[in-house]
Amino acid sequence: MVLLVVDTQKLITKANLYQFEVFESRIKTLIAKARKCGVEVIYIRHDDGVGEELTKGTEGFEIYEGFAPQEGERIFDKFVNSPFRESGLLAYLKDKGEDTIIAVGLQTDYCMDATIKCGFEHGFRMIVPEHTNSTFDNAFMTAEQTYRYYNEFMWMGRYAECVSFEEALALF
Repeated sequence: MVLLVVDTQKLITKANLYQFEVFESRIKTLIAKARKCGVEVIYIRHDDGVGEELTKGTEGFEIYEGFAPQEGERIFDKFVNSPFRESGLLAYLKDKGEDTIIAVGLQTDYCMDATIKCGFEHGFRMIVPEHTNSTFDNAFMTAEQTYRYYNEFMWMGRYAECVSFEEALALF
């Protein structure tokens, strides 16, 4: 099992995310518990490419201070919504014989959705702890509606096990 922290970069890890305080607190707790229990914490960063705000070399590209990786923890950079495509993550996990991923991060309706579905397609057991992914309002749904749609309908029982925070902690 690994804890995969997706796209929690400074540019988008902001207080106006849906239930930011809960999101932030729970991810901090999961990271600390994983480290304490010897579960590998792996980080994903999204790079939109040269000239964009979310690109390598900019301050916003770096991982949010509250979730900062420790020395030696792996970081994989991606250029598309799925961290399993051309980032090296898939080969790394397969080489290690990993089969279970606890996935947390941003944004629910973008890269988290791709991570959950692509991880499932690659044969991983995908686990999503309650209120450990978030997003912003969009033109079609509020952030809360988006969160509930993916966590309570789209992923649950199809692509992932959407579990309570307490259940996730017990997995470590």
